[in-house]
This record gives sequence, C-alpha cells and structure tokens, in this order.
Amino acid sequence: MVAAARFPKTVLRYRNRPWAQRVGLDGTSEAEWIAHFGRFEPLPGSFPAPLALRYHGHQFRSYNPDLGDGRGFLFAQLKDLGDGRLLDLGTKGSGQTPWSRAGDGRLTLKGGVREVLATAMLEALGVYTSKSFSLIETGEELERGDEPSPTRSSVLVRLSHTHIRIGTFQRFLALDEIHNIERLVDHAVTTYYPEIREEHLADRAIAFFDAVIARVARMGAQWMAAGFVHGVLNTDNIAITGESFDYGPWRFAPTHDAGFTAAYFDQHGLYSFGRQPEALFWNLSRLAECLIPLTDQPRLEASLKAFGPALQDSFAEMLLFRLGVAPPVEEERGHRLVAAFWGFLARSQMPFEQAFFDWRGGLASEARAAASPAAAFYASDDFQPVHAALQSLETAAGARLDHPYFARAEPCTMLIDEVEAIWAPIAAQDDWTAFERKLAAIEDMADAYGTRPLPART
Repeated sequence: MVAAARFPKTVLRYRNRPWAQRVGLDGTSEAEWIAHFGRFEPLPGSFPAPLALRYHGHQFRSYNPDLGDGRGFLFAQLKDLGDGRLLDLGTKGSGQTPWSRAGDGRLTLKGGVREVLATAMLEALGVYTSKSFSLIETGEELERGDEPSPTRSSVLVRLSHTHIRIGTFQRFLALDEIHNIERLVDHAVTTYYPEIREEHLADRAIAFFDAVIARVARMGAQWMAAGFVHGVLNTDNIAITGESFDYGPWRFAPTHDAGFTAAYFDQHGLYSFGRQPEALFWNLSRLAECLIPLTDQPRLEASLKAFGPALQDSFAEMLLFRLGVAPPVEEERGHRLVAAFWGFLARSQMPFEQAFFDWRGGLASEARAAASPAAAFYASDDFQPVHAALQSLETAAGARLDHPYFARAEPCTMLIDEVEAIWAPIAAQDDWTAFERKLAAIEDMADAYGTRPLPART
C-alpha cells in the first residue's frame, strides 16, 4: 500500500460524465470528485489505501526487472453498472512509490491533456480502450527535458478493466514463482474470462492464452483501422484484457504510412504504424514463455498461430464498421473491399481519416464524396477497385448518414499539429476553449458513429 502525494492545489480540468454515470458516480459533487480523484480519499466499499503494483517487462526488446507503478497506483475497483464487469481506477502522476526509481512520480498537465484527447478520440472511433476518467491540475512546477520547463502538473485517473499486464506474468517467471503464475491465471480466468470452464490447469492455461490472443489481436486491428500508433508497445504496456492504455508518445497517422512512428526515440521504427501487429505477436510470445510451466509448449505454439487470422478478421470487421457498410453474407466480398480500400490508402497517400469520412455508408455517399476536398483522389485509377467492391455492399443499418456530423466537409481528426494548437492557449493564457471545443467535436463524432457509452440501466 502507498500514499498519494499532497498537491498545492487541485483544479478540476476534466471529468468523464458518461462513464461516471456508468459506474454510479454521476451524482458526485465537484468537491467530492476532487476529494476522491485529487486527494484520493477512499471510495466507499473499495480499497482503504492505494496499491502500487510490481511487474517486469521488455522495453524495446530489452528486459527490465526494475519496473512497477512508479507514478501511479491502483486506487479503487468498482462495477460497470451497464454490464456488471469489474473496472479499475488507476492513476498517473499521483506521486512517488517504492518503484519510482529516480522519477518524481508526477505527470505534466500537457501529458494529461494528451491522454484525455487520445482516449476520447479512440473511443469515438470504436477502439476498445481505457477511459480517461478525471484530470486535475495540481499546482506544481515540473522540470522535464523533453519540453519547456518548468511546466504545469496534473494527476490523471483512468478507467480500465485490469492493470494486469504481460509484464506481471514475466516477473513471476523471472522469480521462478510458478505457483504465482498459476494463481494469476486462475484469478484472470475468474475475473476477466469467466466463460472459461476447463478444470485441468494445462487446459485452463491454454484457454486463457487463446482468449488473450483474441483480445490483443482485436486491439491491434482496431489501432490499424483507426490510423493509430501507440508508440511504446513494451510488454509492460499490454493488458491481458486487450485494452489500449498508457498513452505517452502516441500519434494518429496523417496518411497510410507503414513507417510512421510516434516516439522520437524509436529511431529504428520498431513500433511504427505498420509493425504494430508484429510487436503485439512478439509480446504474446513472451506471455507464452510464462505459461510453459503450466502446459505444453507445442500447444502454446499452436495457439500463437491463431493471432494472424484473428487480427485479419478483426481488422476486416473494424474497417467495414468504419466505412458503415453491412458485412456481406459472402465474406469474400467484404475482404475484397478491405484489400482494395487499404491498398488505395497506401498508394494514394490521401488524408487517412478523410477517406473513411467521405465513404461512410458506401455508395450511398458517392455524391457527398464527389463534393469532398479530397474528391480528386477518387477520380484516380487507384480508386476504381474500391468503387467496384462497394457496388455489391449495402449501407449498414447504423451508418446514420443523416447525422449533422456527415454534413461537414471534413472529419474530426487528432493530428499532432492539432494537439499542439489545443495546448498552446492553455500554456499561454490558461485558455481551455480549444480543448473543450475539440472534446465537443469528438462527442459529436461518437454520436454519429454510435460509439458513445450507453447509459447504465437504473
């Protein structure tokens, strides 16, 4: 157990109202919210004190045994009133822990703003991601080598289904604590994969691994279809529930560029846009190593072979969703569109998000696409296979083409220049107008795509 830092001030900058409602905290006053998520007074019925978790991990393929929650902790757990699933409230910037090493345990306000923007955008695009639940400015001046200093500070609270990572398993393997790997598998199955019923440990471990593979494949596919680059796909950043979390140097790709990287320090492009599936497969292989003591290695290797097909299937599903066309009875027609559209994006190098926006609903939006700022791209020979593939596909029932969002000329995007433009007035004049305006635009997009979280039943 650890204690939160005491901050000079606590100014609420963001609260996630839809998810507050889903977990039963929508009636919380601002003072109560700050008490729980700025000063970390315990939530009723949850932990009496926060927990800082230990783990190991491969960081850019180098093993590091000295990792852990160095500037965050698991603050509380609660239930999603919509589906009954367990949710974790974890922090970022809440102060030092025994695992901080030389760090100050703090988060810059800019870093907090960036994570709020990333998670809001990803959720609106239909990506299964952690949620930024709260952002509070904390009144400290931080020294950072990668941005102008001193800079303002914050504490972020995120909502996710687990804080158990591949690196959690790696720690127990490194310590030769096989009994704890077994206990962790049992806990994960009971808590996150209750549909797994295998009684024998070897079978249960394989079923657990298969479930994680499917979730991680879905995560990677959704990133790709959203044009998202995580930036630091280390094993300690991969949750066993297949959720995107821990957003540091993320980026949305302006165009379909396989070599596009998010982190300036990723000089060899290990985690570039096009190599993200490879990175996830490599990380899952490290999880397989942790499970070898519990089951047969050939069975684990056979399970790993399912990652590629699972990713391809999830990618096709996500791309059809993004284009707002109904999955055809004959899967081949859907795959034909996916291959044609993805190839067109790569060859044309047109603005990534604009293409999905213009052709939302398939040929039902042909006139709208013809009036787009990007219309010239659709007159090229490269687009003809896409047009041909769209002819055999119907508009999805939930495409919502009559939504005001699709009357715009351009879609809502989150490119790095936009992020910097949102931050600049906050840094200079404490002007949050651009931040609030962007969040409103994202909410409008989520409403158009049908990705806003549904309210819990009362």
